[in-house]
This record gives sequence, structure tokens and C-alpha cells, in this order.
Amino acid sequence: MTRPRTETPTARLAQLAAPVAPALRRASALSVLAALIWPLQAALVAAALGGLVAPTGLSLPPLWAAFGFLALAGLRAALDTLAQAAAQRAARDLVAQTRDRLLAAACLQRAGGAALSPAELAALVAEKAATLGPWASRYAPAMARTRWVPLVLLALAATQSWAAALILLIAGPLIPLFMALVGMAAEAASRDQMAEIGALNRLAIDRIAAITDLRLLGAGARAQDDLARASDDLRSRTMAVLRIAFLSSTVLELFSALGVALVAVFVGFSLLGEIGFGTWGGQMTPVQGVFLLMIAPEFFQPLRDLAAAWHDRAAALAVASELTGAEAAMAEAGQILGHGAPARPLPAAPLHWHGLRLSPGPGAPARAFPDGHIAPGEAVALTGPSGVGKTTLLTALAGLAHPVGGQICWGDTVLDDSSAEAIRAGLAWVPQSPRFPDAPLAEAIALGRPGDLGAALAAARAEGVVAALPDGLQTRLGDLGGGVSGGEARRLAVARAHLRHPHLVLADEPTADLDAVTAQAVTEGLLALRAQGAALLIATHDPALIAALDREIALPAEVAR
Repeated sequence: MTRPRTETPTARLAQLAAPVAPALRRASALSVLAALIWPLQAALVAAALGGLVAPTGLSLPPLWAAFGFLALAGLRAALDTLAQAAAQRAARDLVAQTRDRLLAAACLQRAGGAALSPAELAALVAEKAATLGPWASRYAPAMARTRWVPLVLLALAATQSWAAALILLIAGPLIPLFMALVGMAAEAASRDQMAEIGALNRLAIDRIAAITDLRLLGAGARAQDDLARASDDLRSRTMAVLRIAFLSSTVLELFSALGVALVAVFVGFSLLGEIGFGTWGGQMTPVQGVFLLMIAPEFFQPLRDLAAAWHDRAAALAVASELTGAEAAMAEAGQILGHGAPARPLPAAPLHWHGLRLSPGPGAPARAFPDGHIAPGEAVALTGPSGVGKTTLLTALAGLAHPVGGQICWGDTVLDDSSAEAIRAGLAWVPQSPRFPDAPLAEAIALGRPGDLGAALAAARAEGVVAALPDGLQTRLGDLGGGVSGGEARRLAVARAHLRHPHLVLADEPTADLDAVTAQAVTEGLLALRAQGAALLIATHDPALIAALDREIALPAEVAR
């Protein structure tokens, strides 16, 4: 996962495209073959038209030429269709694989140590990763055609007229030269545009998250102005990119038009007898002239296609550079133990830890924690002053953060990368602020597990929560649980734990900020888990909840220093 920050965008882009490189090569080869059919069609037309003007041994009856031309046109269209389909499939796979890799890395980040904000991750996974698709589907085949087609057409032109080949040879390289100069500005503009997209996403999500506070403070108009300014900045960046794209296309069209015009002038004056040089002996024939006139525009066509896709390359390089930084930042922030793979839970066993040293976040100094243990079926309160590290300890016991020192054991099994999935499979997590996927509530609670959802809701004292929702179990709450209160959301999280049938439940301040009635309902739902055989470790300040549990592990205030 770790990527060196010194890695060039071009090298990173090649690494991203490596899994789809064979498909891109096939698409590019088909695209080149389709383009190289045109000289054969041009030869047929030249033989037919030239023969009508001045019959020679190379003449061909127009009807036969038309049949051959149409047959080759059909073959060219078929090859081009296959090439485009292969390139589109490769582009879709490239974008999907990049998104999967980013999301997998984001999901494996340690608890409390996310390197990217949700807005930054969303922008990178959605809009920015999508720009890799046009690079694969348009730029890569265009680059392959640019490498081969002009060379073949130049060689064919040279067999008919060294002067026409010389004109193409001089005019052709000027286009890549100016494209490279324009490309440097295009890449810088694309980087600025990508940065502005991320900034706008961050601002929008921050304002949406704080919309209630903004309304209470009467700051809605100011927030709207901030978003308007950010949108104007993005519009300006986008227009800068478009201006450069139009500039590169204009430069290309100018030189390609000049090149074709010079070939046409040379051929015209040669056929009129005003120019007597440029061929390999004798006067230029109509067959040669028509052939040169037909292949000259196609000599520049791959370069024109490349210029049209040049912005796609600049955008892809900008995204590749950002991906390198994002992946390096996620690697530095740290990951959870294990690899996120499914596993069968280990049998119930005591959980114990000793010599633990934990860091509450990336770059924060490590803290020493007292040794402790929890027996199967035991209910334990984890207490201590705010900031003492209760949440840090819970996340470490769940394998959601790497200990700096010490050991955590499930029975005789040490919690490490090889055992984390199997240990976590027997755990349930009840956070202080539950999150819900964008799915109907029934799916958000079950998370794909079989079981009696009604019984789980009843055990968690959450049937009334569901009954009060407009669509019941089909309601979509959204990420933050919009539509239910904090206490109701926690009861739904307890119901999720019931459906999991865990050996151990880790709960973080489940009754904090709740009224007595709601706190009692949450407490009863948690104790129902113990009645089913689960052990409980609950970080809390609530005296009533502490009194309902078997014993207490008090973290001393010195741990917070």
C-alpha cells in the first residue's frame, strides 16, 4: 500500500493501468489495424479515378474499386467497433479497480486515524477517479495510432514522392512539439482543477453537517456565499483547463491544415506539369496524385485524435499524483490489524491484556495502560476521567489500532494481523455515535446476516423506534441516523449487536447525554446480551449503568498524562 512520494505521476499512472494493460494493448492494436486499412481504400480509389483520367497498368474498373472500398470500409468499421468496446471495458475496469483499492485502504485505516476527510475521499473516489476512464478509452489508443500510423503512411508516401514525404516529415513533428509545450500548462491547470474539486466537496459536506448550527446562528447566508465563491473558483479553474484544451486543438489544426495544403499544392502543380521534381523518376501520374491526396489528411488524423485526448492525459496524471499522496498519507496514518477478510469467529474465551502502550492517534505519544481481563459472560464497566483513553483501549481491544507495545490475547490466541479477523468475528461494537449505510433499516441492522430481526429489536427495546418511523424497516436513516434521536440510534446499534450473537460486546458511552428513561432502555438492551452469554466491556461515566454491571476497571488519571 505504501507508495514513495517521489514516484512520478507517469510511473504511478502506469502502475494503476498495469492490471488492464493487456486489454489496452489489444484495443490499441485493433485501433491501429483499423486505421491502416485506409491506405488500401485510398489505393483502390486512386486506381479507379486515376485510370479514368489517364489509363495505365494500375487502372481498376470503378465498379470493382467500389466493391473493394465498401468491403474494406466494413472491415475497418468492425475493427474500430471492437477496439472501442475493448477500450471502454478496460477503462471501466481501471476506474472500478482504482476505486476498490482506495475504498479498501480507507476501510482499513485505524480508528480515529483517517488520513482523508470523508469529503476528500468522496471526491477522489467519485469525480477524480472517473477521469482515468477517458485516458484509457481515448488517449491510450490515440497514442498507439500516433506511434504507428503516421510512420506507415510516411513510408507509403515516400514510395510515390520523396517531396510529399518530406513535407509530411517536416510538418508532422511540429505538432507533438507544440503539444508537449501546451501539455505542461494543461497538467498544471488540471492539478489546480482537481484541488478545487476537493476543496468544494470539503466545504459542501462541512456546511451540510453543520446546517442546524448555521440556522441557529443565522449564518446560512454566509455559508451560501462561501459555497458560491468556491463554485466560482472551480468554474474559473475548469475554464482555464478548457482554454488550454482549445489552444492545443487550434495549434494542431493549424499545422495539420498547412501540411495537407502543401501536399495538395505540390500534387496539383506536379500534375499540371509546373513542377518536374519530387518523384522517383518521370512525371507524377494521376494515380500517384490521388493516392497522396487521400493519405495526407490521414497522416495527421492520429495526431489530431491525440491532441483531442491530450487533456485526458493531463487530468489522469493529476489524479495519479493525488492518488500517490493519498495512499502515502493513509499508510502513514496506520491501519487496523488484519486485512478485512471474512473469518469464522473463535470460540468464547477470556480476553486479557498486559503491558499495553497505545497511541490515541497518528503522531500522538503512546500511553501505558494497566493490565486487565474479562471472563466469558462477565459484564465490566471501563471508567476513568474524560481523556484518560477509554475509547483508545476499546479500539485496540477490537484490533482497530496497532498497540505500540504489550499484548492482547483472546484465550491463548494473541491478537495480531493473522488472528484479528477471527477475533473480531466474535465481537460486537456499540459506538457512541452509530453510523448507518445508505440502505433500508432492515439491511442496515442485519448487514447481510441471517437471524430473527424482530427478536433482536425486541431484545434491544427498539421495536417502538421502528414503529415510529414512516416506512418502518424500509426507512433509510442516512449515515448519521437522520430521523431518529441519539438514544434511538444506540438502541438500533444494540439490536445490530443482538443479531450478531457475539461472544464479547464493546460499547463506548452508550448512555451518555440520554435522559433516564432512554438510558434505562439502552442498559436493558445491553444486559439482554449478557443474558444470552455475551461478555460486556462498557466505557461509561453513568453511575446507574456502572451499578448494573458486575465489576469496574478504573483507568487512573495518570494514564491521561
